[in-house]
Amino acid sequence: MTGYDPVDRALLSALATDPRATVVALAERLRMSRNTVQARMARLESSGAFLSFERSIDPSPLGYPLEAFVAVHARQKVLADVVEALSEIPEVIQAHGLSGQIDLLVRVVCRDAHDLFRIDEAILAIEGVERTETSLAMGELIPYRLGPLLDL
Repeated sequence: MTGYDPVDRALLSALATDPRATVVALAERLRMSRNTVQARMARLESSGAFLSFERSIDPSPLGYPLEAFVAVHARQKVLADVVEALSEIPEVIQAHGLSGQIDLLVRVVCRDAHDLFRIDEAILAIEGVERTETSLAMGELIPYRLGPLLDL
């Protein structure tokens, strides 16, 4: 899908506000027929408009109250192997490839500072990782959002 028409944008904006809204609730809120909303939702889903439907789970009750970001510097020729090895570390919950001086930004969860040290050691032990820089997250200040973009 290359763009959204005003109906799509209204539907996406309503979903950004209330991600759990039912088709019926969306239809009522947007003053559209249920069938129209359902057809639009199906089209949006099949076009790849929606990212993962996985619910975000708080890792704290699982025993992982701390979160950190690890900047990974790796050899480019083995970057795919590094990513595969990172995916084998359970505490790695997300990773992004970057341009610039940092090759990968890895988001990890940990039990405490000693656990973070262990995780960082595991990352450094991966063949192709040259060095890391680790920063403890102090809190999420702006959660993932697209609502403001839909309002433009």
